[in-house]
Amino acid sequence: MAYDEWERAGHQLAGVLDSSSWWLGDWLVYGKDHYTDRYQRGIRAAGLSYQTLRNYAWVARRFDLARRRPALSFQHHAELASMRTEEQDRWLDRAEEARWTTKQLRAALRAARQDRRRPGTPAEPSGRLELPGSRLRRWHEAAEQLGVDFQTWVTATLDSAAASALEDAQDPGRPVAVTA
Repeated sequence: MAYDEWERAGHQLAGVLDSSSWWLGDWLVYGKDHYTDRYQRGIRAAGLSYQTLRNYAWVARRFDLARRRPALSFQHHAELASMRTEEQDRWLDRAEEARWTTKQLRAALRAARQDRRRPGTPAEPSGRLELPGSRLRRWHEAAEQLGVDFQTWVTATLDSAAASALEDAQDPGRPVAVTA
């Protein structure tokens, strides 16, 4: 098998795996709603971990079909499932637009939580970054478009980029994509 075929097969298998999480979650929700008396027997027949299936069902319930983002994985949705619907949608928009991996989404969420825990605490400047005004305006527009405070957006974006760069550094054979 040529490398391109092998790579394409991996991509397709990953898509099936991601879809199967949704399918299993939806299957469980349907079973609970329609076969209450035989629900547990059906779960045992599936032969999968009860807790795993419950997690799939919980995420499936939190994101009806119309709100699921095909460009994002089941795991992206799972990361946001405990949030209010409006907040979920805001984060899904950000992750989709920025093409964040699940790891990058987690880093952005962590940065946003840290910022919320320190209300009114100004960041201590540790240096100065000289930038053309047009770039700064563009970044402000991006943060505003996403409905996020500028400092939170900058922090989350840089944390995400740092996580990606550090991950790339640990896997030197992996191709690195640099965008400017």
